Amino acid sequence: MNPSSPVADQSSAAEPADARVVEFAIGGMTCAACSTRLEKVLNRQPGMRANVNLPAERARVRLEGAVAAEAVIAAVAKAGFSASLVDAGTREREKQAKRLAYQHESRRFWISVALTLPLVGQMLFMFGEHGHENELPRWLQLALATPVQFWIGWRFYDGAWKTLRAGGANMDVLIALGTSMAWGFSSVVTLFGLDQYVYFEAGAAVITLVLLGKLLEARAKAKTSEAIEALIRLQPKTARVERDGQWIEMAVDSLMPGDVYLVRPGESVPVDGEVVDGESSIDEAMLTGESMPVGKAPGDRVFAATVNAQGALRCRATGVGEQTLLAGIIRLVGEAQGSKAPVQRLADRISGIFVPVVCAIALVTFLGWWWLNGNFAEALVNAVAVLVIACPCALGLATPTAIMVGTGQGARAGILVRNAEALERAEKISILALDKTGTLTLGAPVVTDIITRAAERDEALRLAAALEHNSEHPLARAIVAAAGYAPLAAATGFRAEPGHGVSGTVDGRSLRLGSPDWLGVAADESVLVLQQAGKTVVGLADGAEVLALFAIADALRPTSRAAVERLRRRGIRVVMLTGDNAATAAAIAAEAGIDEFRAGILPGDKAAAVSELKQGGAVVAMVGDGINDAPALAAADVGLAIGAGSDAAVEAADLTLIRSDLLAVADAIDLSAATLGKIRQNLFFAFIYNVLGIPLAAFGFLNPVVAGAAMALSSVSVVTNSLLLKRWRPAGR
Repeated sequence: MNPSSPVADQSSAAEPADARVVEFAIGGMTCAACSTRLEKVLNRQPGMRANVNLPAERARVRLEGAVAAEAVIAAVAKAGFSASLVDAGTREREKQAKRLAYQHESRRFWISVALTLPLVGQMLFMFGEHGHENELPRWLQLALATPVQFWIGWRFYDGAWKTLRAGGANMDVLIALGTSMAWGFSSVVTLFGLDQYVYFEAGAAVITLVLLGKLLEARAKAKTSEAIEALIRLQPKTARVERDGQWIEMAVDSLMPGDVYLVRPGESVPVDGEVVDGESSIDEAMLTGESMPVGKAPGDRVFAATVNAQGALRCRATGVGEQTLLAGIIRLVGEAQGSKAPVQRLADRISGIFVPVVCAIALVTFLGWWWLNGNFAEALVNAVAVLVIACPCALGLATPTAIMVGTGQGARAGILVRNAEALERAEKISILALDKTGTLTLGAPVVTDIITRAAERDEALRLAAALEHNSEHPLARAIVAAAGYAPLAAATGFRAEPGHGVSGTVDGRSLRLGSPDWLGVAADESVLVLQQAGKTVVGLADGAEVLALFAIADALRPTSRAAVERLRRRGIRVVMLTGDNAATAAAIAAEAGIDEFRAGILPGDKAAAVSELKQGGAVVAMVGDGINDAPALAAADVGLAIGAGSDAAVEAADLTLIRSDLLAVADAIDLSAATLGKIRQNLFFAFIYNVLGIPLAAFGFLNPVVAGAAMALSSVSVVTNSLLLKRWRPAGR
């Protein structure tokens, strides 16, 4: 895989040419209603298309035309939040700011606990015949509850005001409204000496419990981004660079393409490069998930943050800064964590209308209880309980937290997910179409047989290699490699015939090199024998005269058959697409355990084959690695690019598999199933709290304190359940 591919522009072809995506760090969001409202506000602005992620506190905004980033910051501020451009230092600044904020909130929480405990504790002594004699003086209760309500709980008033001013409503509105009603009623009873029970402990306990839930939630959410943090920590800060024959220590950020650097045993590779001198083995587990070291020799590629084992290597930098494979992985993981799965749209729609509906239910509860039994205090308590239990935090966290953990685990296993929608679709794959060369096979074919007709063996090889010298096609590379270091003549008038072969003039001879069909020797007995052995045959012709036949074989990857069997056990129909003739395709398919294949497919026809497979509503995935696979990858419901593939294939794919191994496809589908399973569990938890909690509160079976505890527990349970995804590992590891 070319390391630059993950960081290339990933805008779709339908976007305006001047469109660009800018990422912002968002401050002030407290619940799902906040992120939903902010997204709506930004999407109403001309030239903006936004996606807001609550757990990551990020907004990715596509700007068109002359719209500037400052306009986004202004729109966010008007909506009641803060925004700043994400740059290289943003993550570190945010970590520091969050650490300080957590410490500050923790101190406030413990102060709130100290003030609330006497209010809640008195309730333990108020049961029995003389219970009210143990009640704290009401003026003391007012003194204890007021700081909790207006100092500790100021964040809820501030958030509610900003939200209401912008024309929305969120969790802060529910908390501020509910606790204010309890405190206000109790204060009136206390100040005027009325013969009514007071509920200072209810409001104070709700605020304290909500703060506890927020602290636990913040701690759990911090763990969801550990995958990106771990990747960032892998790259060394300095490199040993060659300058005028001397090795000097310098910052990795200062390296430029072409710089020669030294990697000693046990050190991490600072930037992507190519080995110039030395031999060693490198642990690439952080990229591929494979534990076995990979041998490196001059000419081999090395990647930033991988670890050198035993020998020293001199390398020339090829990718630095944002152009390294590691930077690309970090970027892709960040984008995937910030994207939304289709299943989240339901949660977003519900969150957007949830708060006004809950306020209406609370009002009906209050009026109904007051009308039915005339007890104002009881009606008020039940209405407050409805407001508190209904907070939609868990609903908003259900999907994004699972996506964040799932995509992070995927990155650790060498599975890069472009967006959450692709991750969701992967679980539903029913047909998997795959390319042969480089996907099922090793992608490094070699010439196994040369049958001469009207030319000597060496002469035929020399002419064929001269024609294919500048081609990157695997079969062309095999012929050039077979020719060795023999001097090659220059080919003129070179022309490629897609799906057939190439033609050109070498030493004054008009040559064609390509498929037996194209050369008119498809029925030749030698051709048929070689094809039945699973070998690809190409012929060299001078005009109408065939000079030689070349048999080329590409070995099946050792894991391909096991991968196909694993996919079939999941009920997935596997179809091989190849440009080879039927005999060669049948031999490879049988070796891989594939029953269905399409042979003789031209590069431009693979996308049509995928579209045909999609007929009838099947969810079709395409696996490929070459430029000619890009249209088919784009046409599929889910495109998967094998890691050794071209930039075009990677850009067209929804998931990139860094390991050149078909088992990674099965792993990606398993990851999708595990992540979607967590999302469904989370949505169940979120809905069940509200579906059961609101009626219980409305009918008087929940007091506000219990409601506050349940609401806090719902958010924590959803995030904690998502973190269980960190246990996911690819099969067999």
